[in-house]
Amino acid sequence: MTLRLFELSQDSTTWPRINGSFHAAHKWALPGLAGCPGCGVTWSSSGHQYPAVDLSMLPAQGEFLKARPEPFEEFVRLREMVRPLAPPGAPLPPGTSFGPLVGAASGRFAAFETQGSMLLVVRWDALEQLQAEGVRGLVGCKTELRFRQKDPPELLELQLEPGGRLHPDCYPPDQQPPCATCGRFGMTLPDDPILDAASLPTDRDLFRVGNFATVMVGTERFKEAVQRLGLEGITFRELPTR
Repeated sequence: MTLRLFELSQDSTTWPRINGSFHAAHKWALPGLAGCPGCGVTWSSSGHQYPAVDLSMLPAQGEFLKARPEPFEEFVRLREMVRPLAPPGAPLPPGTSFGPLVGAASGRFAAFETQGSMLLVVRWDALEQLQAEGVRGLVGCKTELRFRQKDPPELLELQLEPGGRLHPDCYPPDQQPPCATCGRFGMTLPDDPILDAASLPTDRDLFRVGNFATVMVGTERFKEAVQRLGLEGITFRELPTR
């Protein structure tokens, strides 16, 4: 049986009936990389987020509070300090963030809300409904979003771990392999991405594409549960596999 997969995006058709918004960032993050000794690029990643990872017990947690680029040796030192706390095998590129979302929120929230294409928050009641429907691998993490309104919704961030990758058929002909030193994969997301079927996880219904973490993917099981429950806030675009 072919696994059907769908890219998740924000549904803007519910506005202004549903007008929730938030502006937030994670509490901690790895620094960016200043001038990789392998490829020479100064860069920071997007989409690598682990809100369930708590750095508060690290004596050096203050070193993860300020965004800035660091030389490769310093970046590696900080990355290895965090690695035991991260999920096993998690890629930890420059800019990987950890801990709760901290910031301001307002308005009426749908079951799902996004900030750009990177963050996905869910109302607590919607998460409970999805879990009761048998959707697998949902990790809801408390946020520290501040509301001024009375009776604000309880919002959780979903920790979407990377899995699978884009299929080589959708790479440009001159695409270079990832940097052997820092792992940077310098490629623009194609308009019509194709997923590599052999690489896809089969134990969860939500994940990010491993080598393009800004792409959030849900299985057919997740899509059908969302639609059956009438949960609003996201749209689905089917992605081909090969």
